[in-house]
Amino acid sequence: MKLLVIGATRGIGAAVVTDALARGHQVRAFARSADKIDPAEGLEPISGDATDPEALKPALDGVDAVVLALGIKESLSMLWQRVTLFSTATQALVPLMQRLGPDRLIAVTGIGAGDSASALSAPEKLGHQFFLSEPYKDKSRQEEIIKASTLRWTIVRPTILTHNKASQHYRVMEEPCTWRMGMISRADVADYILNALEDDSTIGKAPVLAR
Repeated sequence: MKLLVIGATRGIGAAVVTDALARGHQVRAFARSADKIDPAEGLEPISGDATDPEALKPALDGVDAVVLALGIKESLSMLWQRVTLFSTATQALVPLMQRLGPDRLIAVTGIGAGDSASALSAPEKLGHQFFLSEPYKDKSRQEEIIKASTLRWTIVRPTILTHNKASQHYRVMEEPCTWRMGMISRADVADYILNALEDDSTIGKAPVLAR
């Protein structure tokens, strides 16, 4: 496949790029600092703003699927400043995909977004409300935009992220009764994303991932 990875220079996005290239996919890597990515066979870096439809439009040309894996740098300002990156970028992307294609989207949010907040224990909810309230409010808005679309979407909700290597041994919890907090490496999240791109049974699902 030819994939567009948005948020390709850091975190899960960077892990998706690495794994996708290793599996023989072509990757168009979209990020503000994409020009700093080391060259590789099958890799096409594109620098741009993920909230700008005019920047996203040419990036969509000719790709088979999109992986939306944006992140923000953690800072104290998250405690009080409204976060809008996730929903704004999704609102820019989804109408373009619905109009121009492709129609396959995998988006990374996290446990605590949308209805998965119900899986958090009381102490976990307090932690989310104090440290991550604004980012996760926006990730919930992001999920609403995706679910209201006509795209063939999968929403991926990892638990606490680590820098560990891929284990390929992790739980994919699709049913709300199975959702729980845990830990998972960014490399394992990337593994799930690339497997899901080849598995239509994941369409319309929003699983929680944990070891």
